[in-house]
Formats: sequence, C-alpha cells, structure tokens
Amino acid sequence: MAKRKGKSRKKGKWKKNKKFKLKTHKATAKRFKLTGSGKIMQTKGRQGHFRRRKSKRVKRQFTKMQEVKVAKNRQSIKRLAPYLNKYNTKGH
Repeated sequence: MAKRKGKSRKKGKWKKNKKFKLKTHKATAKRFKLTGSGKIMQTKGRQGHFRRRKSKRVKRQFTKMQEVKVAKNRQSIKRLAPYLNKYNTKGH
C-alpha cells in the first residue's frame, strides 16, 4: 500500500485538541479553603503535638483559619489545587 501525502482524514473529521484536566494535590485541597471574595485561607500547623502543655487560649486559636498573605505561596497553592473552590462546597 502506498501512503497518501497530506492529511489522512477528510475535512471536518479531525478532533479538536482538548485541554488536559489538571490533577489536584489532595493534601493541599484539605488544608486550604477559598472564601467568597477569593482569599485563600489556611489552617494553622503544630496543632496536635504537646497539646496538654498549651493554654486554652492557644488551643482555641488553632480552630481559626488565617489568610495566606505571601503572593508566591498563593500562586503555588493555586497551581497545586486548581479547582480549590469545588472542594469547599457545603454539599460535600
């Protein structure tokens, strides 16, 4: 069989290139939340270790989330979890 030159399929039969789906880093999706105004909020670290020696006030502060202020960190979080707003819906 001789190969034909040019396109092997007729016009209109080619599939359009689709964008790839990005995989979400699940640990990032669990640690960060997106607010309605678009801010990225994070949980605080060091919550479980030596908890008995921490004061009640400090333990209470662990439940609050804080905003991610550094722009480079926000950028890397968005790259790791591109669909972050989908993971923080209340219907989950």
